Amino acid sequence: MLKTLTFTAMHFCIAFGVTYALTGSVAASGLVAAIEPLCNSVGFYCHEKLWQRFGKRGARQQAIPQHAWLHHQA
Repeated sequence: MLKTLTFTAMHFCIAFGVTYALTGSVAASGLVAAIEPLCNSVGFYCHEKLWQRFGKRGARQQAIPQHAWLHHQA
């Protein structure tokens, strides 16, 4: 849990720092630092679902034995 908390703090600081460097606004930086991790969490969830879908598709293709595929091609 400590690793998760320190990573979250680092992520917040990076988002805040980058936004502040670009805008010079503490308010905008705080807003981005608060919202950006939420957006990343939703994006990560969608990314994982897509990877699971493609992983299942790849597993189905690998379920066909290689020798059966070669004989089918002839």
